[in-house]
Amino acid sequence: MVIIGEFTQAMRKLPKSFYERGDVLKIAQDLLGKVLITTFDGLYTSARIVETEAYAGVMDKASHAWNGRRTNRTEIMYATGGTAYVYLCYGIHHLFNVVTNKLDAPHAILIRAAEPVEGIATMLMRTKKKKADFTLTKGPGNVAKALGIFAKHSGLNLLSDEIYIADDGFKIIKSMIAATPRIGVDYAGEDAKLLYRFIIKNSKYVSGKKQ
Repeated sequence: MVIIGEFTQAMRKLPKSFYERGDVLKIAQDLLGKVLITTFDGLYTSARIVETEAYAGVMDKASHAWNGRRTNRTEIMYATGGTAYVYLCYGIHHLFNVVTNKLDAPHAILIRAAEPVEGIATMLMRTKKKKADFTLTKGPGNVAKALGIFAKHSGLNLLSDEIYIADDGFKIIKSMIAATPRIGVDYAGEDAKLLYRFIIKNSKYVSGKKQ
């Protein structure tokens, strides 16, 4: 049980059916406000998701699976929904993605930003930051670092106790969400203009432009 404002809410782990739906854009929006939780080496951390990016598989030129591409790294994208896909970007940043849809339909959602909820002292230790300012979990590399997520965790089941996403009753209404083009996908041509990035408008943890 965790305290949210004046209320005590039970964390309900999202079921496999949440991830196995076919609409990656809907899932990317539904993940806003949910809580990403990790317990690695006995260290518990959690953060509320405030920014996501959808990648729509083989038809999406911004996706690692565009045109049916399959490599040792990206093979996990073809797993069933509810699987973690974590990859190393620029040899520095570990980026955490949620695999969605059914087997062999390589949809994925990048978690770009989150707001710390619990385990902030652990997040500071992992990131070597002295204070919990907005940069702690602003941007996908910072999210993964703060929550202890690395490429070695790619393939983990998001229904496990090590890493999962939960609903604690926090409500997001449509007017709180903005849709924008994704960040850093200029290589994708016209697909770079697709409004596949979703943010909670008033969050100071959102990376890049707010609108």
